[in-house]
Amino acid sequence: MTVFLIILGLLVSLAGLAGCILPIMPGPPLSFAALVILSFAKNWEPFGATFLIVMGALAALVTILDYVVPAAGAKKYGASRFGFWGSIVGLVVGLFVFSALGMFIGGLVGAVAGELLAGRKRQDALRAGWGAFVGNLFGIGLKMAVSGVMLFFYVKEMF
Repeated sequence: MTVFLIILGLLVSLAGLAGCILPIMPGPPLSFAALVILSFAKNWEPFGATFLIVMGALAALVTILDYVVPAAGAKKYGASRFGFWGSIVGLVVGLFVFSALGMFIGGLVGAVAGELLAGRKRQDALRAGWGAFVGNLFGIGLKMAVSGVMLFFYVKEMF
């Protein structure tokens, strides 16, 4: 049973890494679940409670930031309040309508649409959309970093 759980945990951890790019799977929470599976399989010896709490908090934080960072990127590139909220709405709508690609396109289109609704020039609106796109890439990078660290610790303690 222990070997089965270790293999299952490794598959869940790899799915977590893939989930950083594919929004149909929650990457960092899956990576954290893998750490819990490994801990359970090895009688809670590989990782202490503090480590698991910190990793769980990091997984939650990065998951939340994944929705905030694209909008913050739009804001950094000059988006108004309309562009900021347009980016968030576009990101969520794009995620559910078009999946992975929709997240990128939705955030960009939402920021641009919000800016145009606010009466901003097309060039300013496109700049805000670009900021949402860059923020989205940064969010994916954060998720990949956290999930990669969790995978590292998983493999390190696997044997």
